[in-house]
Amino acid sequence: MSDRDCPTTASEAADGTAPAPPPGAHPREDVAAAEALAQTISGFTPVPRAKERSNGWKPHVQRAFIEALAETGSVRAACRRVGRADHGAYLLRRHPQAASFRKAWDAALDLGVRRIEDAAMDRALYGTEETIHYHGQHVATRRRYNERLVMFILRNRAADRYGEHGAKGPDAIGRMELDRLKKQWRKEWEDERKLGSDDDEDAVIESINAKLDTMRKRWLTRLSPRTRAAYDEYRRLEREDEEAGYRCWDDPEHESYIDPSTRSADTATETPLPLPAPTESEREEEEDEDEHPRWRTIKDEGWE
Repeated sequence: MSDRDCPTTASEAADGTAPAPPPGAHPREDVAAAEALAQTISGFTPVPRAKERSNGWKPHVQRAFIEALAETGSVRAACRRVGRADHGAYLLRRHPQAASFRKAWDAALDLGVRRIEDAAMDRALYGTEETIHYHGQHVATRRRYNERLVMFILRNRAADRYGEHGAKGPDAIGRMELDRLKKQWRKEWEDERKLGSDDDEDAVIESINAKLDTMRKRWLTRLSPRTRAAYDEYRRLEREDEEAGYRCWDDPEHESYIDPSTRSADTATETPLPLPAPTESEREEEEDEDEHPRWRTIKDEGWE
């Protein structure tokens, strides 16, 4: 284990003998916070005990426990080091006069968390060494790197660049957020386009109607007086027919007239116009079909 990986004890932090960080390293906290943390761990008030027992939690045992807890980060390991049971440590923590002891306990665990951070940083930088075996024999060694651990550390230690509001990598959460924003932007764009298309459609229709009116007025101005009078009379008669509800199939004088006695109940109110007579080309196609009947099969009647 290198000097950088060695844990700093509470006594070293208190008396200033802790090893200095390597050149170019960034401190994890300022000097005032480090001094306050060391003072909390080393300068706490032990929990008073009613009786002095050989296996009890005497003041020097409590201090040794806090020292071990700061080094190991584990309550069970610290209890083993001082030769006490862990349930006794928790009972001591719940004592009514253990406020200072609890505060030192939490500060020691904070140092344990920092040890975990150091170990995670070491694994992120240098990976973990794995051995490869083949048929029970060691054949090779490789180093595996954990990219998820690297991203986790970057997001927590450099939140301004890799945090929630910083630059994101192509992870699952980033892709989900990007998909959600794309759907939102797509909907907003479609709404704006639909609103604009409705306005454009109304403008186009209005422009077409204006052009048709202009063409109609120009056409009327070119008519002779006699043709213009005939056209005005035609429009007057057309309006009279519309106001009277004129229908061609009800007019006996019209070629599309239908006898009321031959009408069905469904066509009494609205009868379609008769189909026009077939053209010469349609008649020729029908004659061609009669000249060339389909091929007969064995299922046809009269087959010989």
